[in-house]
Amino acid sequence: MQELLDTLLSRYQPLYTQGKVADYIPALASVAPQQAGIAVATLDGQLFTAGDAHQRFSLQSVSKIFALVMAMNRLGDSLWQRVNMEPSGQPFNSIVQLEWEKGIPRNPVINAGAILVSDVLVSHYSASKAAFLSFIRRLAATETIMADAVVFQSELEHGNRNAALAYLMKSFGNIEADVPAVLAQYFHQCAIAISCSELSRALLFLANRGVQPGLPDAVCSRRDAHRVNAILSTSGMYDQSGEFAFNVGLPAKSGVGGAIVAIVPQYGVITAWSPPLNRYGNSVVAMQLISHLAEELGLSLF
Repeated sequence: MQELLDTLLSRYQPLYTQGKVADYIPALASVAPQQAGIAVATLDGQLFTAGDAHQRFSLQSVSKIFALVMAMNRLGDSLWQRVNMEPSGQPFNSIVQLEWEKGIPRNPVINAGAILVSDVLVSHYSASKAAFLSFIRRLAATETIMADAVVFQSELEHGNRNAALAYLMKSFGNIEADVPAVLAQYFHQCAIAISCSELSRALLFLANRGVQPGLPDAVCSRRDAHRVNAILSTSGMYDQSGEFAFNVGLPAKSGVGGAIVAIVPQYGVITAWSPPLNRYGNSVVAMQLISHLAEELGLSLF
């Protein structure tokens, strides 16, 4: 495994020049584009890494997985009365689709859906940002994970489109808390800094039917782990979700910070990171690393 990861990284890291680092959040624009890392955590406790696998980066939309699990644990099936579970077929920050569908987001991993999930957290936790941070620290087994204050402030100052989504849902009665508090929760979770190795460990419960190795209690039910993986399979890679399912065949989630995480049920979790993105908002290098690793190891669910 180690030799394979080193080979893949050497082969595909130079492709970072084909992408562009996200700059609509100014704090992300300054990240060195040539960085790349990959980590594979397995259910039997092994961890394989290559490159910048221990370098922390901005979690961004990958944070939506953790928030969704917390919301599902709190609301149960009633959550799905406020957000659907269908692929959107529209840009991840589409306002038009949300208007058409009367404030009900198409799924919880587009921005409107994730903001709705943030509303659930704000409404059901007395200190939602602290609760989220505690949750991810517990899963990653480290207390040093923090939100990047510079990224958080940059998100707050340049999050006008997300604010528009939140206020539109509020106008339809689908946001319960005050919009500024909801946006603060959403931007704070996106600004959390984490590494490939930490992220792979933190999501092992999704590869293990809701049970995190080393923790005494299940993180979520087996049914909810199934549901999260299903949503990631259909919607986790923005407008490239169908292509990723077609070529790779694993539940996955990407973020504009440059990370892609892929769940391999009954095996483990792969996280790859490289900042430059393709036109869909997915990391150019991370896509290649995960695609070819899955192909080499025959990891597709199909």
